[in-house]
Amino acid sequence: MNYEINNEFGYDEDYSYLYKVIDRTLEKEQAVGSIFSITFVSNEKIWELNKTYRNVDRPTDVISFAFEDARDEFNLEMRILGDIFISIPKMQEQAIAYGHSEKRELSFLTVHGLLHLLGFDHMTKEDEEKMFNLQEEILDEERISREG
Repeated sequence: MNYEINNEFGYDEDYSYLYKVIDRTLEKEQAVGSIFSITFVSNEKIWELNKTYRNVDRPTDVISFAFEDARDEFNLEMRILGDIFISIPKMQEQAIAYGHSEKRELSFLTVHGLLHLLGFDHMTKEDEEKMFNLQEEILDEERISREG
């Protein structure tokens, strides 16, 4: 395994299912062996990251810092993708607001952040549709439903 999940926040729920979600995403995008990290943080920490690096003065749910600029330019056996930060309080708030489990929301944010590292974005309607359809496909394949 060339990635790690850092629980800086102290999230005390079982999140071991994320490894399967991550592996499924990497397999689908032919990026097995990639190096990256995921860090669970507080709202305050993600707010600081958002303000410092994106000039947005509010907390967000997930931020990805991609090391690769253009995914097609890299044909390396080992890819160094970057870092993902997920706000656990924001994730919990959104799970309640959307009426689904923390497992679903944390899985969604993880896949979303990882797809950003792999070069996906949602700046146009077409890109958004492609990215969000892939996210749903991955979560469905892992049987992580909106209800459960």
